[in-house]
Amino acid sequence: MAAALPYWRLSGFYFFYFALLGTWLPYWALYLKSLGFSSIQIGFLSALVMVTKVVAPNIWGWLADSYHCRTRVIRLGALLATVCFLGVYFSDDYWWISLVVVSYSFFWNAVLSQFDVLTLSHLEGRYARYSLIRVWGSVGFIVAVMAVGAWLDYHPIFDLLIIVSLLLVGIWLCSLLVAERPKATDIASQAKAPLFSILRRPAVMVFFLSSFFLQLSHGPYYTFFSIFMEDKGYTKTITGLYWSLGVLVEVLLFLVMHRLLAAFSLRNILLWSLWLSVLRWLMIAYLVDSPVCLFIAQCLHAASFGSFHAAAVETVRRWFPHHHGQGMALYSGLSYGAGGALGAYYSGLLWDVSPELCFAIAAAAVAVAALLFWRYFAEPVTLEEIDAQ
Repeated sequence: MAAALPYWRLSGFYFFYFALLGTWLPYWALYLKSLGFSSIQIGFLSALVMVTKVVAPNIWGWLADSYHCRTRVIRLGALLATVCFLGVYFSDDYWWISLVVVSYSFFWNAVLSQFDVLTLSHLEGRYARYSLIRVWGSVGFIVAVMAVGAWLDYHPIFDLLIIVSLLLVGIWLCSLLVAERPKATDIASQAKAPLFSILRRPAVMVFFLSSFFLQLSHGPYYTFFSIFMEDKGYTKTITGLYWSLGVLVEVLLFLVMHRLLAAFSLRNILLWSLWLSVLRWLMIAYLVDSPVCLFIAQCLHAASFGSFHAAAVETVRRWFPHHHGQGMALYSGLSYGAGGALGAYYSGLLWDVSPELCFAIAAAAVAVAALLFWRYFAEPVTLEEIDAQ
C-alpha cells in the first residue's frame, strides 16, 4: 500500500517558493530601474542570480546525496537566504546590492532542486503526479504577480523588498513541515552507473544542452518583459495580468500533465515544447502591441516552461536513478543557472539596441535546441537499460 502523501505540506512550500519568484521576476528589474541603474547593470544583476544557480545546486546536491542530509540542506538554505536578503535594507549602492544578490541567491537557489527530490521520494510509484503538487507553485506565482502588481500601482516600489522578505520567511517555515521519506533500501548506496558514465551519453548531453538554450531564451523575458510592457504603455496591473495569464495556462497544463505523460513520449513532449517556445518569442518580439497576439504568446508559457519542466523532471528521474540530487542539481544549474545567466547578460547588453533583437535571438537559440534535440535525443525506458549502458 502506498504511504500517505503529505500533499498540502509539499504544495505549501511550492506555493511560497514560486510566489517569491512571481514577485521577483516581474518587479525586481523595476525596483533596480527606480534606483537609476542602467540596462547593462540590471542585466548583470539578473545574471548574478542565475550564475549562483550554476554553482549552488551542485554543491548542495552533492552534500545531500553524499551525507543523506537533504532535509537539513533545504531548511538551512531557506533560512540563510532569508538572513542574507536583509542586506538590501542597509544600502542601495550598486556593488552592495550585487553582494546581497549573490549571497541571498546562493542559498535560495540551493533549495528547489533538492525539494523536488524530496517530493519525488514521497511519490514513489506515483511519479506522474508530481505536476499535481507542483501546480500550487504556479498558483502562488499567479497570486503574487497580480497582487504585487496591483499593490505597486498605488504604493512605493520599496514595498517590494518587504514583500520578498515575508515570502522568504514563508518558504523557511514551510521547509520545517516536511522531511524526505525514508526508503527501505538506500538506492544511493547501490549505485551501478557512475555519474560520469551517464553524463557522457549523447542523449543526456543534448538534453542538458537543449535545456540550457531554452532557459537562455527566457533571459530577455524574465529580465525585461515588465520594462518592455511599461515602455509600450501598459500599466503594472495589466503587466501583472499578462504574467499571470502565462502561469494560469501552466496551472491548467499541470492538472492534466500526468495524463499527457502517460499518453505521449517524453521525447515528443519536450520537442513540441521547444518549437512552441520559438513561436512564443517571435510573437513577443514583433506583435507585442496586439493584445490578442500577446494573449496567445503568454498562453504558450504552458509549453516554454510548463510541459518542458514537468517532462524534464521525469527525464532526470529516469536518467539518474541513483543520483537524484545531483541530477536535479545539474538540470537546474546548467539550464536555469548557466542558460538563464547568459540570457540575462546578453539581453542587458543588447536591450537598448533593440528589444526585438533580444527576443529574436531567443527564438533562434531555441530553434537550435530543437534541431539538436530532434537529431540526438532518445529516452531511457527502464532502470536496467540505464545500468546496462
